[in-house]
Amino acid sequence: AVRRALAGRRIARAVEAGCGTGKNTPFYASLAEHLLSLDFSEAMLARARASVRDAHVEFRQHDLAEPWPVAPGSVDLVAFDLVLEHFDGLDGVLGEAARACRPGATLWISELHPMKQMQGSQARFATPDGREELVAAYVHHASDFVRAATAAGFALRTLDEWWHESEARDVVPRLLTLEFLRGG
Repeated sequence: AVRRALAGRRIARAVEAGCGTGKNTPFYASLAEHLLSLDFSEAMLARARASVRDAHVEFRQHDLAEPWPVAPGSVDLVAFDLVLEHFDGLDGVLGEAARACRPGATLWISELHPMKQMQGSQARFATPDGREELVAAYVHHASDFVRAATAAGFALRTLDEWWHESEARDVVPRLLTLEFLRGG
């Protein structure tokens, strides 16, 4: 979804908020002259660093609920991919995204579709002893994202629902994506 929606853009400065293992980092690195990839987990960052070694990509361990290590109004893109479901509230983290963004910047949100979550889909991982552990997750509806982003100074540009290519369109979509532009 992110590749189809943002392909071909050129961006000076981008923040990948919650990069995880770096699955999307090579794509964002191909768009940006400078990419700051943030994640709470040092173990996730280690995996991301192993897959992307470009000099213009900076990895930093950081809790997105805290003020970001970014100058105000300095970023052209903030991207969240499967991250915001781990926040109980959206206002603080989207407020930080707004603080980081210059006027006209893009806020990209790609999340597990809320209906998929309500059917029981949730991020999980295997512990070293082989047990499956669920990662804390909260359901946010499209209106929650729109309300919080609008309150932070963004205007909705696009909202899309995405199905896996193997799924019929009569099943619940897999992803919800929203693209916003920063006012100013």
